Amino acid sequence: MKVRLSWIFLGLLLITNFNLISGEEDEDYGGDEGDEDEYVTIEEEDEQSKPALAVPAEEEVEEYYSPIPDGNYYLHENFDDPDLFKERWVRSEAKKEDTDDLIAKYDGVWKLEEAQRDPVTGDEGLVLKSKAKHAAIATLLDKPFLFSDRPFVVQYEVNLQNGQECGGAYLKLLSLDPNPKTRKPINLKEFHDKTPYTIMFGPDKCGNDNKLHFIFRHKNPLNGSFEEKHAKKPKERIEEPFKDKRPHLYTLVINPDNSFSVSVDHKVVNKGSLLEDVSPPVNPLAEIDDPNDFKPNDWDEREKIPDPEARKPDDWDEDAPAQIPDETAEKPIGWLDDEPDNIADPNAEKPEDWDVDMDGEWEAPLIPNPMCESAAGCGQWTRPLIDNPNYKGKWRPPLIDNPNYKGKWRPRRISNPDYFEDLQPFLMTPIGAVGFELWSMSDNIMFDNLIITDSLIVAEQYAADSFDIKRIKLDKQADSLSTRLLAYTTQYPWLWVVIIVVVGLPVVAFFYFCCGDTGRRVDTQADAKKTDAPQPDDEEVEEPKKPASKGQLETPVNGAGDAEEENEEEGSGEEDEEEEEEDEEEAEESEDNKTDAKVPTTTARQRRPRKE
Repeated sequence: MKVRLSWIFLGLLLITNFNLISGEEDEDYGGDEGDEDEYVTIEEEDEQSKPALAVPAEEEVEEYYSPIPDGNYYLHENFDDPDLFKERWVRSEAKKEDTDDLIAKYDGVWKLEEAQRDPVTGDEGLVLKSKAKHAAIATLLDKPFLFSDRPFVVQYEVNLQNGQECGGAYLKLLSLDPNPKTRKPINLKEFHDKTPYTIMFGPDKCGNDNKLHFIFRHKNPLNGSFEEKHAKKPKERIEEPFKDKRPHLYTLVINPDNSFSVSVDHKVVNKGSLLEDVSPPVNPLAEIDDPNDFKPNDWDEREKIPDPEARKPDDWDEDAPAQIPDETAEKPIGWLDDEPDNIADPNAEKPEDWDVDMDGEWEAPLIPNPMCESAAGCGQWTRPLIDNPNYKGKWRPPLIDNPNYKGKWRPRRISNPDYFEDLQPFLMTPIGAVGFELWSMSDNIMFDNLIITDSLIVAEQYAADSFDIKRIKLDKQADSLSTRLLAYTTQYPWLWVVIIVVVGLPVVAFFYFCCGDTGRRVDTQADAKKTDAPQPDDEEVEEPKKPASKGQLETPVNGAGDAEEENEEEGSGEEDEEEEEEDEEEAEESEDNKTDAKVPTTTARQRRPRKE
């Protein structure tokens, strides 16, 4: 009964666990099946937080439509219109400087096509088809982005369809002359690695070094020079997008208050301040070491010095060896002084192709001397070495405090002549174009749904109409629930704790209910066997009797009558005629023997045959 109850209990818990996991997945990817609304709306009050999204419910997503931004934007590109792509995007015809002519040309192949794995009908992307080649392509923004009082937001999708061994998938936002009078148009055909850019953003990997770049070029207000500023490395794990061969959404937001955030698939993986969380810092140090200050010749930095008054003791022998032969050792009995450890192999033969002129005189290879195997040793015997008790080593005077110690020398500090204070690094160089300038050892890198805007709400809505719908359809096409569960737990590692607790408790309960009573039942039976107590499944059988000695009357022993009734056997024998003729003295002796015979001998219990 308890076993059946435990099976029922385990089944209910497993069903509950499955519903919990499935429910979490459905909730995360667009709503339950029973929702009547066509859209699931998520609202946020703050524009900088996650905005209102219109995500079609999972069961309603039937066809993919090219997204169109709803709001202000500076560029959007879904790569679904081949004619528009040819009109807007320009392939670079430049050559990379300081590079061999064979690989200097930007001759990588770009193509518009659907995804290789689980394609969505109607959705195409820009694919870098070549590997181990330089490739560059760019387009002008619909209007220049001027950094003023609105956030800067850039967002795009990357799908490393063949994974990534070594190479980048980042984009560059090309700089524009801020002065309209001196501004020259950007020549996209000459786009190369030295083309000035304002921001570089996106994933990059080589070997085990996984990066998510956010680099901006800061202009020095004193001399007008530019210096790259790199954001700190993300604390969150970013390895999965480089190997899962699925599309991922990368978002960069820079706010007028100098704060920034980097997100992958709507999850913030890095954030900070342009003033504090970039390297090298935007503002240089106010004071620096004086480059013309040098350490004086008499500056003594030694904390300890040898004691000048110390003298080596007269009995100090620096030449004494560290080890000496053990004079108490004796040569073992049976040591063969005249036998070498190794001898020439008597069975070896010179190879037929051995050339004496080229190879020299042939000698048989050496093998261990068989006579040394049973002996204490072979060859010349020498005494073993032991530590020399008189060894003291090289004498050195003890160290004392240096009376002339002045501490660690450091140059004096002076005011930094290059010091400046820029409290608004957000005011970067205007952006006029965007492009991909890449080199990769992996091919078929796919880019899609690029947008540049000044509103996070617009970018999130654009992702809701493209990336989110696409991921829902891909999840529906997943091979199995285990694949989805693995991806979900990779995104939220804390779910492993929940799964272990929720699944582990039913397993423990199952073994407890199934095996708990068995252990107690075994212990009870073991105790009964030790005490010979009767058990329900034991059958009392006739106890074997000692054979009656000559002169005894064979009578039933105690309990024999009951045994006869149960087993339907006779418990007594016939009397012996010779015993009847014995005298009274022999009869009394037989009575004593008969009393001994009444004591049953302990035997193993026998199981009663099962009755029909």
